[in-house]
Amino acid sequence: MSTTQDILTFIVGSLGSLFLLFVILRFFLQLARADFYNPFSQAIVKITNPLLIPLRRIIPGIFGVDLAAVVLALLVQLFISELLCLILFQSWYSPLQLLLWGTLGILNIVCYIVFACIIVMVISSFVAPHSRHPLLLLVHQLMAPIVDPVRKIIPALGGLDFSVMFIGMGMVILQKLVYATAVSVRLIPNLVVGF
Repeated sequence: MSTTQDILTFIVGSLGSLFLLFVILRFFLQLARADFYNPFSQAIVKITNPLLIPLRRIIPGIFGVDLAAVVLALLVQLFISELLCLILFQSWYSPLQLLLWGTLGILNIVCYIVFACIIVMVISSFVAPHSRHPLLLLVHQLMAPIVDPVRKIIPALGGLDFSVMFIGMGMVILQKLVYATAVSVRLIPNLVVGF
């Protein structure tokens, strides 16, 4: 790989993965019905609105699920992968293959987001348990749809919340399944954000 290819790959991969992260977070904001007026929510909304609003005119949400955000995430992943193909191989790749790989990449990113939120929740519970910082509030709101059902099954024992440990274990299992599927479909990691 030449230096130019290396630099272009870095730029496309970095900017693309950052925007893809915002799109996935936007989906979770909608799903969790997180506080729209939180400053971090506002930043995510402003970054994703230019592409998401036109898609919503074509793709409506169903049962509170923002399908336009899902489609946008897949399209962004596909666009990034095709750009990386052009940079690295000077040719296009099969869009269907890239969509399959992109879906696996998005699932992997979701696992990383959940892991990051769990780490923030655990550390903040020891360092600043009653903090009203907007980022901490948003993390708790994003994780509520996942954590609350698990807490009903596994209540706190002696003041310790083990639900996040089981969610973390579930994410590890999901990641192992994603990686096994990626190997079976011959995913090329350099072409997919999230690997």
